[in-house]
Amino acid sequence: MALHNDLPPLLALRAFEAVARHLSFIKAANELSVTQSALSHQVQKLEQHLGKPLFIRRTRAIDLTADGQRYYDVIRPALDAIAAATRTQRVAPRATVLRVGLLASFATLWLAPRLAGFFNRYPHIQVELLPAIQLANVAAAEVDLAIRYGKGDWPDVQTTRLMPEVISPVCSPAFKANQLANGALLMATSHRPFEWTDWSAHFQVDLKHHPRVMLHDYNIVVEAAVAGQGIAMGRHRLIERKLADGSLVEAFEWPPYHSEIGYWLITPQGPTSEAAECFSQWLKETCADA
Repeated sequence: MALHNDLPPLLALRAFEAVARHLSFIKAANELSVTQSALSHQVQKLEQHLGKPLFIRRTRAIDLTADGQRYYDVIRPALDAIAAATRTQRVAPRATVLRVGLLASFATLWLAPRLAGFFNRYPHIQVELLPAIQLANVAAAEVDLAIRYGKGDWPDVQTTRLMPEVISPVCSPAFKANQLANGALLMATSHRPFEWTDWSAHFQVDLKHHPRVMLHDYNIVVEAAVAGQGIAMGRHRLIERKLADGSLVEAFEWPPYHSEIGYWLITPQGPTSEAAECFSQWLKETCADA
């Protein structure tokens, strides 16, 4: 006799195993997301196939018959073995690569330490950070999305403000004590000096007597300030650890400035990929909690 003639329907086996494990039609039906009636029908089909009852049905409870217990003891490890074999053979979903353009300073000082939260939620999405000074061409699909620092005035893209920035001039404690009066203003060449323009206009401070030193990236600006080379415009979300450990201090007596400047999510004007949607939603939630 062929083996398949002895095998009962898999749905009936699953129904029996769940009911036997819970000793409850209600709990088994909830686990399998079926109605109690459908579950009971599957168990009856199995009993008919075997030609014997598997459960003792009482008004408020059920128990396995002796035959039912012996059958359960055999099929439970068999079903576990089938499930384990299936898991080992199942093809894992191919990783999706998401390209994110951003400034190296934001990647290093803010985003990278938080990316584990995204990978835990979406392990199949591989994030490729592409630091660049110039805004990558999102519209031309050079990257899938971008994160930029500024006022959101970029053309031909959709912009969503992620979080504002608080700014104030900062320097090393030694520089503040000895060289502040005519100290150099350390500026990143990655953007227009709108931070200094906005800050000086807000507090009506004349900075013309301070020389300017242009550096390639904001990471370099921060390290130069820590090394006592001049005054940096502190982006508090990026330098919070250095403010906390005292390697950078407020250069002047004015309070930190809550400006219009902030971090922006930049996406194409058209539809975006599922991976980009997942990352955008996670990024918005993470920024809201920051």
